[in-house]
Amino acid sequence: MAGDILVVAEHQAGTVKRPSLEALTCAAGLAGSLGGSVVALLAGDGADQAASACGQHGAARVLTLDVDISDTTAWASAVAGVASHESPSLVLFSQSNRGKDLAPRVAALLGLPLASDCTNISADGGALVARRPVFAGKALVNVTATGTMLATLRPNAVSASVNPAAGETSAAEITAPTRGLGAVLAEIVAAASEKVELTEAPIVVSGGRGMKEAENFHLIEDLATALGGAVGASRAVVDAGWRPHAEQVGQTGKTVSPQLYIAVAISGAIQHLAGMRTSNYIVAINKDAEAPIFKVADYGIVGDAFEVVPRLIEAVKELKAHA
Repeated sequence: MAGDILVVAEHQAGTVKRPSLEALTCAAGLAGSLGGSVVALLAGDGADQAASACGQHGAARVLTLDVDISDTTAWASAVAGVASHESPSLVLFSQSNRGKDLAPRVAALLGLPLASDCTNISADGGALVARRPVFAGKALVNVTATGTMLATLRPNAVSASVNPAAGETSAAEITAPTRGLGAVLAEIVAAASEKVELTEAPIVVSGGRGMKEAENFHLIEDLATALGGAVGASRAVVDAGWRPHAEQVGQTGKTVSPQLYIAVAISGAIQHLAGMRTSNYIVAINKDAEAPIFKVADYGIVGDAFEVVPRLIEAVKELKAHA
């Protein structure tokens, strides 16, 4: 219905992913202004188990899809079918790897505009206003839509909060085919790790070429562990083979928007800034007082990383010990 917001939520083994909970929170805040409600859409095995979490974060209704989500073409067709049936004002995805793949396909099928990588979505009368970065993050623009639009929300742009709604669960009514339409994702191979995913981490500690060699990155890892965050790296570090590409932050790496971003021994090239400048708070540690990173930092420490970081680690551990 007009005014409703359809959130395409992702889950893993029945647990809703945090960026999707953030999208539900964003939608819940918008729905009142639009005179509608939030409808969550879940697909794949475990969707029924994930439904209650969607209700706890603002979904008045939860729809489940019987579709093979390993076939992205089929999944997109099914989502487009649900969106056509529901006729919402906004179809919202998270800016995850799957969301970035799924949203453009759905937009093309529906013939509707898509605002990607949004940092904020608001209502202005009957119109929707999406804020998103352009020119490699050097500027932010507001995109206004008076009709139905699709959008992807950048992880950590909104803090997920509990906002209980009815959460009524039912099977989605669709006429679109649900399988056998295209390439199938046969397997996801990921390194076994209990570390926080970089793009979803609330705190990111990144190291640059000023760390001098790969062996010194234990300082970055130790600080990230002490803070409960993830490790990032500049392109120069990745190109040198010190860290894997999965940790690269920047224009040719990953875009992060954590609550706290700590840049250690990173000069602040524009390509790196494109991947982290929307962080809520930026702390820069660099011995060069003229380093460009200080222009975007909320707090700056001019000093040798090999002296500053160990003291920060000790301070964090001490605070936690007395918490």
